[in-house]
Amino acid sequence: MSHVVIIMAAGDGVRMRSETPKVLHPLAGRPILSWIVEAAAASGPERMMVVVGSGARRVRSILPRRVETCVQPERRGTGHAVSVAMDALGELPERCAVVVLPGDVPLLSAEAITGAVEAHRSGTAAATMLTAMADDPTGYGRVLRDAEGQLRGVVEHVDATEAEREIDEINTSIYVFSAGPLRDGLGRIGIGNRQGEHYLPDVIGVMVGDGRDVEGRLIPFGDSLGVNDQAQLAEASARMRRRILNRHMLAGVKMDDPDRIYVEATVRLAPGVRLYPGVHLEGEVEVEEGATLGPDVHIRDSRIGAGARVWYSVVREADIGPGVEVGPYASIRPGTRIEAGAKAGTFVEMKNTRLGKGAKAPHLSYLGDADVGEGANVGAGTITANYDGYQKHRTAIGPGAQIGSNTVLVAPVEVGEQGWTGAGSTITRPVESGALAVERSQQRNIRGYAGRRAARYRESDGKDRSPSATPEPTGDS
Repeated sequence: MSHVVIIMAAGDGVRMRSETPKVLHPLAGRPILSWIVEAAAASGPERMMVVVGSGARRVRSILPRRVETCVQPERRGTGHAVSVAMDALGELPERCAVVVLPGDVPLLSAEAITGAVEAHRSGTAAATMLTAMADDPTGYGRVLRDAEGQLRGVVEHVDATEAEREIDEINTSIYVFSAGPLRDGLGRIGIGNRQGEHYLPDVIGVMVGDGRDVEGRLIPFGDSLGVNDQAQLAEASARMRRRILNRHMLAGVKMDDPDRIYVEATVRLAPGVRLYPGVHLEGEVEVEEGATLGPDVHIRDSRIGAGARVWYSVVREADIGPGVEVGPYASIRPGTRIEAGAKAGTFVEMKNTRLGKGAKAPHLSYLGDADVGEGANVGAGTITANYDGYQKHRTAIGPGAQIGSNTVLVAPVEVGEQGWTGAGSTITRPVESGALAVERSQQRNIRGYAGRRAARYRESDGKDRSPSATPEPTGDS
């Protein structure tokens, strides 16, 4: 057996001040725990065991099928949590490497885990502990070394003396143990500390006292950053997002101001994509080569085709084809498909709509539950009245149709191929292909109206309201 992994995820996370279990708080689009599970899985373990406690059902729901779980019924410390996991794992070979990880270190890489396992298996140490140098070690357990630099143990911050608190080498709570010495040590640690808990680091002291070798292995502090409160979550999120952005930039994505761009881990960006400040991409987003996003774009669970441009707009669960232009100030809602070369312009809202190849809705329109054919043009102010108070109905606009400004299309209704509607019309019946539909009252010009109106009011209040009269001061100037 190569190695097994234990992940401790049973903590209450009281300092998060949240009903959500700590390990389920989102970080760059994934729960904190998912990051560490992914890194651990990439190291190639034979088995993975997650210790759960608070919110056990919710925690289990995000885990891959191959990951096992066990319950720590009472929070009696990290040593007790690992004991529960070891019991659940059953018999292990004496020298089987047991990797123990906190569930709240999302920045830890698979390479760091693999390196620690390989170093442990190539030596004779009973334990290999990952440590880091911290500028501010407050709150962390301190690593104790003797005059020769040999690792002698760990003391928790709350139990440390003033001299020990001056030490800046910290315990990251990441270990690789040999299974036999680990079981032995777990059975011998007590609760002689201020918290009255079984501390896993006390196993290190037991091993050293027995004359066993314990190795320390330094990793960058940022890789071991734990998340215990909302401030630390924000810091870890910022570090992870920067990693994600750097990976995309190295792959050929252009970013003018990365500090003002948010991209989650699930987003796929092709080389040649350009992101301007204010871009926010979350969920399952795919952006194809040459597309330009921003400034100020929010896109979720959508595809953006090659060469498309989206700016100052919101796109949710939609498919934007190649060469499409969206924005500024467009709202593209779920179920919408905008085909190649089409345009959804200024203050256009679409929902569950297909805008055909080369079709245009340049401005100030609502298209809901509609099919707009290739090359059609939708004039400003057009509305599909798709809801009758009980259910939604669809509107069909044929290829090449020309919809006049301020047209209301009362669904269900169809405008045929090359059909036209006159500006200001309310269309309630089908429009045949090639026909013009006009529905509005006949215009009347009432001559002399302004003078007669002024005379009527002058008789009632003595004020001159004729078109040539000088307006009286209102007192608002």
